[in-house]
Amino acid sequence: MRTHYERMIRDTEIRALRYLEKQNLDESSPWFGAMVMPDGVYMQKYTLNCVAEMAAAYLNPDSRLYHDDRLLTSMLRGLDFAAGQQHENGLFDYVTCNFLSAPDTAFCVGFLIPVRRYMSGLSNMTEGERAVFERMDRILHRGGRGLLEGGFHTPNHRWAIASTLACCGRMYGEEDLLRAAGVYLNEGIDCNADGEYSEKSAGNYNGVNNDAMLLLSESLGDPSYEQHVIRNLRMMLTYWEPDDTVFTANSTRFDKDRVVTPENYYWAYLYLGAKYGIPEFLSMANYIFKIVDEKRLLAPSDLIRYMLHPELIDTEWSGCGTPENYRALYADSGIARVRRGRWTYTVMRDKSDFLYVHNGHIRLAVKLGGSYFEHRAFKAQTVADEGGAFHLRQIMRGWYYLPFEEKPATSDWWKMDNASRKKKPGPNMDIHIVVRETEDGLDVEFDVSGVENAPWRVELAFQGIDRISNEHMTMPVHGDEVLVLRDSMFTVSSPASSMEVGPAFGLHHFTEGKEDSEAKTPGCATVYLTDYTPFRRTVHIRP
Repeated sequence: MRTHYERMIRDTEIRALRYLEKQNLDESSPWFGAMVMPDGVYMQKYTLNCVAEMAAAYLNPDSRLYHDDRLLTSMLRGLDFAAGQQHENGLFDYVTCNFLSAPDTAFCVGFLIPVRRYMSGLSNMTEGERAVFERMDRILHRGGRGLLEGGFHTPNHRWAIASTLACCGRMYGEEDLLRAAGVYLNEGIDCNADGEYSEKSAGNYNGVNNDAMLLLSESLGDPSYEQHVIRNLRMMLTYWEPDDTVFTANSTRFDKDRVVTPENYYWAYLYLGAKYGIPEFLSMANYIFKIVDEKRLLAPSDLIRYMLHPELIDTEWSGCGTPENYRALYADSGIARVRRGRWTYTVMRDKSDFLYVHNGHIRLAVKLGGSYFEHRAFKAQTVADEGGAFHLRQIMRGWYYLPFEEKPATSDWWKMDNASRKKKPGPNMDIHIVVRETEDGLDVEFDVSGVENAPWRVELAFQGIDRISNEHMTMPVHGDEVLVLRDSMFTVSSPASSMEVGPAFGLHHFTEGKEDSEAKTPGCATVYLTDYTPFRRTVHIRP
């Protein structure tokens, strides 16, 4: 993809020059040589990321910054800063959270791995290149050894550590590093048959995991690790929204509900699409660059990868796009994704926002809320595709503790073995929701039964709108308004589009429930439709 490669060079140059401006040049400062983060914090992880990208521009003969002395001086300062922050055991701190951190060390040295691999293939290094290489190599080797101490918090940390151990083991011929990688890999990769990793993080940690799998495959000579990435990328073909952002509402991590563009998927789509001859992957790589152009984003930070795989520079593919019509139920992951041209909808298990509708300009999240024993909102226990519609079901079981039959050893409630108490079963709340496609949108059918006179509510949380109107009124909105509408269809609008919803129903104003009830979705204009149980209602949504 030569046009991608050339654009990547230009944008890497832009980043590299920006990093020069971010570097601390006060020789009396303990952070001399570090690049400052947007929040004003100096951190070796960010500094090494900056140095690695500067190195791609410095080492690329096609770059205007090839062997630029400004970059050389800056990189050496940054590497010296990072080396000074590396502990005796080789580990780095992540100063805003984790200290003596193996996973963050893996991320730190991971930025250097492709640069070190590229430089090791240079036949005759200049004096400047040799200085960069030696500093990087020392940080990387010490970091790899430090990973033997281990320790992690999250699922993706395991693969960052394991892939770095495996790479360093091969790079330095140290078998103990390879054995340590094997201990992590013995747990098995947490990528299910759908292609979903445990954290369900489409906006961030999918990329971390995919990069780790590619590094493991290359370091261990085992292409089976690439199959996890291929499954994830196939699933992700159904995760793009009509506005060319990534669907993130299913994430269990910080990227949940964030607006994310898909640049960090570019290399995996290109590399595996070319290696395995998967046309839809190559089309997606082209489409990601189309998004970059249209949204005026900087190109992905993959220049050093092109330099390691120059055969891909002139690998061309004419296709460009992502599927615009699909219907996929990922039963293991508990999510259904459907696209119909310029609008999508998503149904999710075990999420209070069980339905999302997105027409490219307006986002709608649907929730069924109420206080029922320890429950505060409907969360589907099952999602099934039955008769062309998605059926979501939950049984909320009520209960009460009973007194111990024998006198307990203590009268202190908190020391009692309350988990062993017998329980009196209370009534059950049966909830069945059907999401059914129609010719022009969706019907959402609510069937709530089992208990009488509980005040429940359907929450419709809208983003991207500036007004709500029905046959009685038109009201401008700014993003935090709350309305209870009693009757008729209503329309929400943005300058670019609209969505019709209804009919409304409003039998009470008990919208927040108990003090510990699940709060409204923040930053949204919210319409509540309210009723008393039992009830059966159908809400039409026309994107």
